[in-house]
Amino acid sequence: MNNGEIIKNAMEDFDKIQRYMTLAREENATKTYAELKRQYIVLKALLNSLGVNLTEIDEIKE
Repeated sequence: MNNGEIIKNAMEDFDKIQRYMTLAREENATKTYAELKRQYIVLKALLNSLGVNLTEIDEIKE
């Protein structure tokens, strides 16, 4: 898998995690939110290390 594919997959996962985090927050599902936040942080770190600018796509901003 090349960097482009890694970035594409990670961005898709990042988008999905953010949507799930929003739903978990709305439903007050604190345990679910905490686990999603852990995955969010890992994906955010990965994307940052690959040089992806998250300013526009990071809706959660945590």
